[in-house]
Amino acid sequence: MVSIPPHIFREYDIRGVADRDLSDDLSRNIGRAIATMFLGDARAIRIAVGRDCRLSSPRIFAALTDGLRECGADVVDIGIGPTPFLYHAVTTLDVHGGVMITGSHNAGDENGFKIMRGKASFFGADIQALRAVIEAGAWQFEKRGSLESVATEDAYVASVTGGIRIADKSVRVVLDAGNGSGGPLGLRCMRELGLEPTPLFCAMDGEFPNHHPDPTVAKNLEALVDCVRKTNADIGIAYDGDADRLGAVDSDGTIIWGDKLMILFARDLLKANPGATIIGEVKCSQTLYDDVAKHGGRPIMWKTGHSLIKTKMKSEKALLAGEMSGHLFFADRYFGYDDAIYASLRLIEIVARERRSLRAMLADVPNTFATPEIRVACSDSTKFAVVARVAAHFKAAGLSVDEVDGARIQFGAEGWGLVRASNTGPLLVMRFEAGSEAECARIRGEVEAATTAARAAVTV
Repeated sequence: MVSIPPHIFREYDIRGVADRDLSDDLSRNIGRAIATMFLGDARAIRIAVGRDCRLSSPRIFAALTDGLRECGADVVDIGIGPTPFLYHAVTTLDVHGGVMITGSHNAGDENGFKIMRGKASFFGADIQALRAVIEAGAWQFEKRGSLESVATEDAYVASVTGGIRIADKSVRVVLDAGNGSGGPLGLRCMRELGLEPTPLFCAMDGEFPNHHPDPTVAKNLEALVDCVRKTNADIGIAYDGDADRLGAVDSDGTIIWGDKLMILFARDLLKANPGATIIGEVKCSQTLYDDVAKHGGRPIMWKTGHSLIKTKMKSEKALLAGEMSGHLFFADRYFGYDDAIYASLRLIEIVARERRSLRAMLADVPNTFATPEIRVACSDSTKFAVVARVAAHFKAAGLSVDEVDGARIQFGAEGWGLVRASNTGPLLVMRFEAGSEAECARIRGEVEAATTAARAAVTV
């Protein structure tokens, strides 16, 4: 009997501790189930499979592709690289979907699967349906599929760099890839454009010996900040473990978070595309939405999650979307998926043209005080009920509450507080912003008190 840990089947992907949760047998059954679901009435299917540089990835690749082939899928092996490398292969090759073996920004002992069906994200109910197929063993062994290796690096680099114009190639860039799978391709793309980046931890190493591969945590950017200052660089760039999240550091060492990067990208895009739709997620600063509207764009606040954002982009025909986590999606001059390598080149393009610091370009954005993302343990069985009670509490008090993803409570023109249930774990996610530090603290206190009361009421 194959062990099927239910906690690994998440909203956006499948993810767990590799040697504990992702056995060879389970990985093989995941491959069998994907082939079964994708085959349907088709006579044949081809599935692109990529993997990151984690130590467990070769083992999991062998088991997954064995399962895919057992149930009739032809496998196109694109090799080792970042997640957007797989997205690009699925977008440009004659395949019916793809699987990326990656632990993303998580620790080196974790791994998982990001799945595409056709060119669309495979998430939510699809992942639970896949789990049901595995639990039922509801597959049939077909004529064994083939396995071929396809080199797509040149095509990827051509796509990523093709529309980028670097006005001043002397711009000084430091790239910290965190020893993840985006380093070699990121450097190659920058050099293709005539840049001479300073590499920092760009050699792939699945043990991530220098720092955790997540640029949304300030501690993980300390080496990049130090290198930018020491080399007098114009900008520092950071990728997460599979290079679908972008981090950025200004020339003075200041970290520029995802929503502020979105302001820079939106302003640049709206010059050529007036009226364009731009999507942010519920944790983003109010200054982003206000700035998009001020510059003639159509801002939309949407749910957190790369799969949910990509789906919303397609339905709204948005040209740009982004998250606080550094997932940035360009459908302007690109394919619409989150690619930190491409996003970094768009950012360098702006810096090279403007020849000003990121902070200088953002100087006219109202100064607000915001907390980082705050995570509070809360059981999966109660977290949604807690958020519903918080929303009801503040609506009863006469405040405006946006419930597109959790409860984002508006306190006057500038202040807001967010409480949402995480889609990936037993957590509540909170964030607060206001025009002054004192007001931010007041809003935080009020929302945290209401959340504590709601948790007590739900668990009684």
